[in-house]
Amino acid sequence: MQQRSVKLACRDVWKLFGAGAERFLKAQAGAPGLAAIQAAGLVGAVRAANIEVGEGEIFVIMGLSGSGKSTLVRCLSRLIEPTAGEILFEGRDLLRASEQEMIRIRRHKMGMVFQHFALLPHLTVLQNVAFPLEVQGVARAKREARAREVIELVGLKGRESYYPRELSGGQQQRVGIARSLAVEPEIWFLDEPFSALDPLIRREMQDEFLRLQSVLRKTIVFITHDFDEAIRLADRIAIMKDGAVIQVDTPERLVLAPADRYVAEFTRHIPRAKVLTVGAVMQAGAPAGEVAGQVAASDRIEAVADRVEAAARPFAVVDGDGRIIGSLDRRAVIDTLIGRSVTNGEHR
Repeated sequence: MQQRSVKLACRDVWKLFGAGAERFLKAQAGAPGLAAIQAAGLVGAVRAANIEVGEGEIFVIMGLSGSGKSTLVRCLSRLIEPTAGEILFEGRDLLRASEQEMIRIRRHKMGMVFQHFALLPHLTVLQNVAFPLEVQGVARAKREARAREVIELVGLKGRESYYPRELSGGQQQRVGIARSLAVEPEIWFLDEPFSALDPLIRREMQDEFLRLQSVLRKTIVFITHDFDEAIRLADRIAIMKDGAVIQVDTPERLVLAPADRYVAEFTRHIPRAKVLTVGAVMQAGAPAGEVAGQVAASDRIEAVADRVEAAARPFAVVDGDGRIIGSLDRRAVIDTLIGRSVTNGEHR
């Protein structure tokens, strides 16, 4: 993966709920365990979290209910005050910023979309999308022009005068996305934005999200509890448990090299063909004979399986620059589909 500059990072971030949380944490010689936190009558919502989010990356945080993922994201934007640690945004520790500075940063540099659309029912689509700019004091003509731009971007052109009650759930979520984009944020936080939608609309919104990202290239922190959604959207995934970040890796590496039994169990039921790329299972080196065609090393096995299985010859595998770096045959694809271990051409 191409190295990205770090846009947002948290260093040893803690969020303990309960009386005397800061005093308790300072009194510990090292990082207190979960049992010690609970014995002190505290809740360890986030424990010693360390993550880095690269410029233009879709960084997904996931875990079961109560794992701390939403609390961590709210700490990153200081909607919740961490008990300890550092939150570095463009190299600056946000925990040292004043409340007024944080308000300005949230208004001008951060976009947020949550599970509940939180549209203002008495405002039209245009007025809802323009609302953050109105709060900033942007002149009406300018803010409405910007609102029309992002309304068209999310596919709602022609519905500017509609009220939220006149829209479907998916359309309402598009309004929420457009509203968060109106301020042209440098980082975009999305907390389970599609979980309230039915499966078909949810899939459509994921497609729309990926289309928007291909155009905008935002730095995105995205929360979900759905691993299928995570592997479809993420460049990297952080898996949390009991407030701690257990592993941060690509979807592929989470499946191939889980850090512990919890991560292995978390990913166990995911079809490998959905996660593994051609590059992970190909035979390295140029094909020896004729080939049936070409596939990209970054393609998911699921996307190329039908073509490769139907061909009598292997396919050449090319990298991002179009250079041939390996071959993929039907056996490697079948091994992946049935769950037999195969890594870089070695069948086990």
